[in-house]
Amino acid sequence: MTPVVSAQKLCKSFGPLEVLKGIDLEVHEREVLCLIGPSGSGKSTLLRCINHLEKVDAGRLYVDGVLVGYKQRGGKLHELRDKEIAAQRKDIGMVFQRFNLFPHMTALENVMEAPVQVRREPKARVRERASELLERVGLGDKADAYPGQLSGGQQQRVAIARALAMEPKLMLFDEPTSALDPELVGDVLGVMRQLAKDGMTMVVVTHEMQFAREVADKVLFMDGGVVVEDGPPEQVIGNPRHERTKTFLSRVLNPNA
Repeated sequence: MTPVVSAQKLCKSFGPLEVLKGIDLEVHEREVLCLIGPSGSGKSTLLRCINHLEKVDAGRLYVDGVLVGYKQRGGKLHELRDKEIAAQRKDIGMVFQRFNLFPHMTALENVMEAPVQVRREPKARVRERASELLERVGLGDKADAYPGQLSGGQQQRVAIARALAMEPKLMLFDEPTSALDPELVGDVLGVMRQLAKDGMTMVVVTHEMQFAREVADKVLFMDGGVVVEDGPPEQVIGNPRHERTKTFLSRVLNPNA
């Protein structure tokens, strides 16, 4: 079966700084992959490459068997036009650290915006689906609220509903709880847990080790732009083989030790 995501020898630099150094990974349908590792290890850059928000310098990246961001002609890669890249992104939902909601639109209008503007779907049908999605993330009673009237956790759940409104095959989460107050984290993780149960294919950059342990099918530990260790959570988090993984996890799991 074709993987939903396949990265092959992926490399990315920013000037002289090598951020990704030959990354290989596969994510299959209905799988949840959690990317863990210290800040600056390349996790978020890898996630952004999957959505072609960053251009790769070398290697190949496929989503659903289709080369992301490029087409191959005569043995050479040619970058797709913006319109073609936007078409590829329609099947990929992304949730960022910051919620990026339109402040002048209600929660319902934020969720409706992309299907109406990008897909040109009828407003009545989109409104119905958007209302259902807000119910799904526990915010059915906040449809008419503006972002400024919502807590950070509520805004992030609206952002998840907004990403789901495009009916993606794949959801990418870039540390979705890192900007939240601790007491608001649980509601967002609860929505993500339910998405995983419902069979959504997900790639999640996270520092929430308990979430990764419970929800991930695979965990990939990155450091210095390389994959140090990967496998099921009970192995990578519960019984890591590499010293670097052990050191990282001891600091994350026992911050006051």
